[in-house]
Amino acid sequence: MNLSNGNEPPRRLEGKFQAMVVCFILGLGSLVAWNSMLTVGDYYYTLFPRYHPSRVLTLVYQPFALGTMAILAYNESRINTRLRNLIGYSLFSVSTLLVLVLDLATSGKGGIGPYIGICVLSACFGIADAHVQGGMVGDLSFMCPEFIQSFFAGLAASGALASGLRLVTKVGFENSKNGLRKGTMLFFAISTVFEFFCIILYAFYFPKLSIVKYYRSKAALEGSKTVSADLAAAGIHNETNHQVGFDAKNQDRLSNKQLFLQNIDLAADLFLIYVLTLSIFPGFLYENTGSHQLGTWYPLVLIAMYNVFDLISRYIPLIKCLTLESRKGLLIAVLSRFLLIPAFYFTAKYGDQGWMIMLVSFLGLTNGYLTVCVFTIAPEGYKGPEQNALGNLLVLFLLCGIFSGVALDWLWLIGKSGF
Repeated sequence: MNLSNGNEPPRRLEGKFQAMVVCFILGLGSLVAWNSMLTVGDYYYTLFPRYHPSRVLTLVYQPFALGTMAILAYNESRINTRLRNLIGYSLFSVSTLLVLVLDLATSGKGGIGPYIGICVLSACFGIADAHVQGGMVGDLSFMCPEFIQSFFAGLAASGALASGLRLVTKVGFENSKNGLRKGTMLFFAISTVFEFFCIILYAFYFPKLSIVKYYRSKAALEGSKTVSADLAAAGIHNETNHQVGFDAKNQDRLSNKQLFLQNIDLAADLFLIYVLTLSIFPGFLYENTGSHQLGTWYPLVLIAMYNVFDLISRYIPLIKCLTLESRKGLLIAVLSRFLLIPAFYFTAKYGDQGWMIMLVSFLGLTNGYLTVCVFTIAPEGYKGPEQNALGNLLVLFLLCGIFSGVALDWLWLIGKSGF
């Protein structure tokens, strides 16, 4: 099958619902491994109580994610997106399995050796995240907005699923010998199997959906070279350059610098959203919220509430009248979130657990909603190659925000005894 005129939309875009489900699962798979590591923070605090694991592991993860993403974003137009995403999901799968193997090999003992091993695997998660998140967002940016929304809902669902599984395994093994460790092992085993499932789904099912083939064919006709391998996997051969009457100007595209300057406000939005979120989540929630009636369940409940509301909020933009499309409105909303910093400080110092749970829920609600709003309005008005490049650039600024937030999270420890 040869690539035909992608400017002619099909009479019926078949497979849209299936594609949305797949995007959701792939989004879930792109962060479930990392969220698993964050969610078992209670186990790592038992093994490594002196090493601030939730903060250190995140701080190790982010430079590798950011550095890899910067390289990939700069070269995005020359990178095989299919290979990039498959490498990312494969690295997630192998690294999650190795977390399990490391714990089994050391018999669940603490110490600096196993801790360094966990840090190395955290760095691998960062590299995998840069491959998958930038690759998938770039790929989905030239498809319909519902695909981007579903992918980002999957990202949030990975946290909610991880929290749910962690609560279930904690209940199931709480009264057994080494129950905390057994629950953690089961947790990582499930995550490993799920990551492998994502590889199969992306490699063999997603490229063959009619609606996906249509959008990728259209992007190829607009000059995108990143979709060639995916089209070949679907049985479509790109012969665009040999078609009679092909207009070479159709392949002209804005440079990355031009795209950045035109969307600097959206890049700033994403940076600021995640600076704030990661300066509070998860380190502050584990170490700075004090002791309450929930005991050891308290940080797990806070993490779970954040993840659940982050997930729910990513579906709000599906209701058109509730979508924030004004760029000025988005910037005002993003800047307003910084009022949460004094709110968290005073609630941790003087408030009870109910107020903290409410604040954490609101943090998740605004994080997910604003993220989806930015990514769904950004690609409008651009051609396929430009949408792919813009998607990669925005993910780069998102990761910059995460890295900055993780670094600023350490400021909460100033004046705290033992630091």
